[in-house]
Amino acid sequence: MCRNIRTLYNFDPPATGDEIRASALQFVRKLSGFNAPSKANEAAFNLAVQQVTEAAAALIGSLTTFSPPKNRETERSKAAALSAKRFGTSVPTDHSFKAKPRRGSA
Repeated sequence: MCRNIRTLYNFDPPATGDEIRASALQFVRKLSGFNAPSKANEAAFNLAVQQVTEAAAALIGSLTTFSPPKNRETERSKAAALSAKRFGTSVPTDHSFKAKPRRGSA
């Protein structure tokens, strides 16, 4: 599945409407194969995003668990460590990553 879609359930603080919509947008993009639909498909694409957003919000709102909520920063750190192990890179200690300039650019 799409790597940009993240688990949104059982976090403290809970997922926001914007996070749920962003996840739905990624899902519809993956299913349709469109990053941005043509004018002819725009209405159907936007309707699908709206419907998936509503379904996801309903699902998240109706789930129950006895597990304590996960901490976003802890989960982010775990994902960074796993990525570093997988790709053999070091884990950045801050979020001020700067991309290397392209060849031929000033």
